[in-house]
Amino acid sequence: MAFDEKYVTDLMRECGKIMLSAHDVEKENGAVEVKEGAANFVTRYDKAVQDKLIGGLSERFPEASFLAEEKDNSDSTASCALLFVIDPIDGTTNFIHDMRCSVISVGVFSYGKPLFGSVYNPYYDELFTAAAGAGAYLNGKKIAVSARPISTALVSFGTAPYYREKYSDRVFNAAKKVFMQCADIRRSGSAAYDICCVACGRTDAFFEVLLSPWDYAAGSIIISEAGGKCTTFDGGEPSICSSSSFVCSNSLIHKQISDFVKE
Repeated sequence: MAFDEKYVTDLMRECGKIMLSAHDVEKENGAVEVKEGAANFVTRYDKAVQDKLIGGLSERFPEASFLAEEKDNSDSTASCALLFVIDPIDGTTNFIHDMRCSVISVGVFSYGKPLFGSVYNPYYDELFTAAAGAGAYLNGKKIAVSARPISTALVSFGTAPYYREKYSDRVFNAAKKVFMQCADIRRSGSAAYDICCVACGRTDAFFEVLLSPWDYAAGSIIISEAGGKCTTFDGGEPSICSSSSFVCSNSLIHKQISDFVKE
């Protein structure tokens, strides 16, 4: 039976309504919890979106396994027939502050190989999708990475805020190196969204020193299908089941960006 992409994206749109229902989350009693690491938060909305996603996907795909940000993933493995890698709200700090730059991210893998990726921004009703070998799309229209050189490139980056004591010098030294060579730099606060912006040519590269797999699982499929490239800082393949460095680009400037961000 063919994989049901529409079921997944319809469910993500329904979950987007949960995000849109939130108002003044920071002031809502008991809505925000602090997790391990600096400035690392989870809200009741993250949990509600994740529960709805896993519940709905389990019903439609009973054979599926799940790797998700707000669950115990000790039993998760890439070597299964169907693995959903889920970030219920990527950009939780943005969400708490009502920055309106937070997304739902779902990457799907079969025996470790990419099958389907989707990232949904409910604030702008933007749905990025890509099936392996079938191209990348934004709201049904095909997208592709840019062809800009480094001199005119717009580059986004993440600050690895949960690990700032360890990585802050490395992060901002890398950002300065890139800034001195490109047109300008940006930071949205959502890695999944930043990756999709590279995929559709709004920006030209993105990097972060340490990300969890749910931050980039869907985006890595989308940008690859859009003609871009994504690797670890050292040129390897980002892991599906463990954290790693991450850099993606329009392919033309990948080596230059990678060289700038290497330690």
